[in-house]
Amino acid sequence: MFDNLKLGFIGFGNMGQAIATGLINQGAIQGNQIFACAKNWDKLCKNTQEKQVNPCKSAKEVVDNVDMVIIAVKPYMIEEVITPIKKELQEKIVISIAANFPFAKYEQILLPNTHHLSTIPNTPVAIGEGIFICENTHSLSDEELDLFTKLFSTISIVQFVETKQLSIGGTVAGCGPAFASMFIEALADAGVMHGLARPVAYKLASQMIVGTGKLQLATNNHPGAMKDAVCSPAGTTIVGVATLERKGFRSAVIDAIDAIDAIENK
Repeated sequence: MFDNLKLGFIGFGNMGQAIATGLINQGAIQGNQIFACAKNWDKLCKNTQEKQVNPCKSAKEVVDNVDMVIIAVKPYMIEEVITPIKKELQEKIVISIAANFPFAKYEQILLPNTHHLSTIPNTPVAIGEGIFICENTHSLSDEELDLFTKLFSTISIVQFVETKQLSIGGTVAGCGPAFASMFIEALADAGVMHGLARPVAYKLASQMIVGTGKLQLATNNHPGAMKDAVCSPAGTTIVGVATLERKGFRSAVIDAIDAIDAIENK
């Protein structure tokens, strides 16, 4: 689909690999169109070989070979990594996937007129079911923005938000998979306790999450209405719902998001 695009990753950890895997598996680009560098050369070679991605010795080597650069290192490393290649980045499309590093912070590091956009993706991009939370404030041209949106729409919902919402949007989308995985595990444990084989329990719980999420997206129904549709009067589901309410299910989830937000906004 994007035969002429060369994509580079500065940093190739879990999220970078998830994006690359998703793009390759969805047929958006081929592995040999991707270039990546990372601190640990041996680990990089292992991870890139599996995907037929080009390993690079340095960030400059990545940038010199690509059209679009994904900054995929930890936030505290960004300035150190970017400073030596600021000149080269002026000629590229720069996409950040680092948490808590919006447009304004990059403007303090990058050279003037560098075209860049800050985003926060989540790991389901690896199977084409992810989310890219994107900052409304950016310096991409219309053509570059269109390319970005079309490319990453192959593996995700691309959602633009205001700068002040970037952090919370990233928390809901980016941390949510951990919470959802805990819920899947808990449901499966309950199933196993009542006699289901564990692989069956995992499959049922995971598909339930997938199906419910897709149903909400397809219908745009309020989640409360979807819950009500499953709860018959004096039925079994409402007993479970009432138990979750008594145990503080909703407040526990909200408290978790509050705790993350408090750390990110110190």
